Amino acid sequence: MTRLTHPQPATSHALRTILFDLDGTLADTAPDLAFALNAVLQEQNRTPLLFEAIRPVVSHGATALIRLGFQIEPNDTTFEPLRLRLLDIYRNHLAQHTRLFPGIEELLGAIEQRGMNWGVVTNKPAWLTDPLLEQIGLAERAACVVSGDTVAERKPHPAPMLHACHLAGSAAHECVYVGDAARDIEAGKRAGMKTLVALFGYIGEDEQPDRWGADGMIAHPAELLDWITAHD
Repeated sequence: MTRLTHPQPATSHALRTILFDLDGTLADTAPDLAFALNAVLQEQNRTPLLFEAIRPVVSHGATALIRLGFQIEPNDTTFEPLRLRLLDIYRNHLAQHTRLFPGIEELLGAIEQRGMNWGVVTNKPAWLTDPLLEQIGLAERAACVVSGDTVAERKPHPAPMLHACHLAGSAAHECVYVGDAARDIEAGKRAGMKTLVALFGYIGEDEQPDRWGADGMIAHPAELLDWITAHD
């Protein structure tokens, strides 16, 4: 008796898309943001801060930097002009010292060689994200770029993550998101994707990334390849 067989679907990678936060994960933007903050402080006759004090705050954006530098809150009438001034200075020094973290270029190449794609999901506004990616040579390679103003919501809301999936042509369960802040992990989890903490990013001594609920943590970009292999 002839046994009927059913055609088997072609095998494919369980993971198809790697999504990255920008500041503190893909690119080391802290030197240029620290320059911008200290420039504003000096304009206001304030003492510049040490880079070591600024670095852990960079992933939290311009609002957090003004809080750190001036010890004021957004409801202070001077806050918004200072924040806008910081962004203006930063825009003019966008990639003066910013570089990809060591190992990121090799990681992106390996992802592409595997037939996977990658993209960026950041809370940075598009008018800063887009030129920065252009200047560091990644704009044409990214399968998707979702900035803080691309959709109505920002991380930790899952909407930017899901929009990135759509642009990259992958379902959420086929994506992993790599970030260096608690909101990154929350956003990825809420969207239904795997999440990894970039321990080489801008994580303060008082933060506890092991409690963020990520699927893993990597101390160097190269470790992502091992993680992908183990979960493929």
